[in-house]
Amino acid sequence: AGLAKVIAKSAKAFGPSEVLLCPPFVWLSKVAEIIKGTPVKLGAQNMLWEDVGAFTGEISAPMLKAAGCQYVIIGHSERRQFFGETDLTVSMKLHKAVKTGLTPIICLGESLQERESNQTERIITTQFANGFKDFDDFEKVVIAYEPVWAIGTGKTATAEQAQEIHALLRRLLQEKTKKFDKIRILYGGSVKPENAGELIGQQDIDGFLVGGASLKADDFKAIIAATLK
Repeated sequence: AGLAKVIAKSAKAFGPSEVLLCPPFVWLSKVAEIIKGTPVKLGAQNMLWEDVGAFTGEISAPMLKAAGCQYVIIGHSERRQFFGETDLTVSMKLHKAVKTGLTPIICLGESLQERESNQTERIITTQFANGFKDFDDFEKVVIAYEPVWAIGTGKTATAEQAQEIHALLRRLLQEKTKKFDKIRILYGGSVKPENAGELIGQQDIDGFLVGGASLKADDFKAIIAATLK
């Protein structure tokens, strides 16, 4: 809540950059109150693919809408790694989010083992094909490339490595929609004020999905500022 207050007070300085906060579920309503009347948007970190049913412990898309969310993160690497998220569940959640009026942020990324065995392109292409199966409303989606080996490890893909995969995703989008160049593709993976400028300078990197650095208001604001240059 304290971070949200700092970001809300600074919102006018963010210019055209869209800023989104995705706090844990228990803080959604509180953060919604704090950012009300500002350009700052609210998102959730996960959701279920059904509206109702016996799913104890899960949160549905209508619940997120009622809490004030406009966005939802789907398929984050940690959800895939620790909680059994698959391309199939990503696809189901994607369809439900769009139908409910939420903008899904679809995460894709390879592990260190997959990168070192030169499987990155195959993994990303497969995740894209399966996750977006029977889907064509790409203008209602944000995509995030987050290499699993760079999540919370302090390691970051070089600007060139990140751009290479973002360009791949842009080509995959081109096969699906004429407005492929309008779809936002974010980079996530140990983004810091020190590397944000070089990353955002790449042709196909449109923004960031920020993890740990977003918990420090000054670092988060510095990353946002980098997108304005």
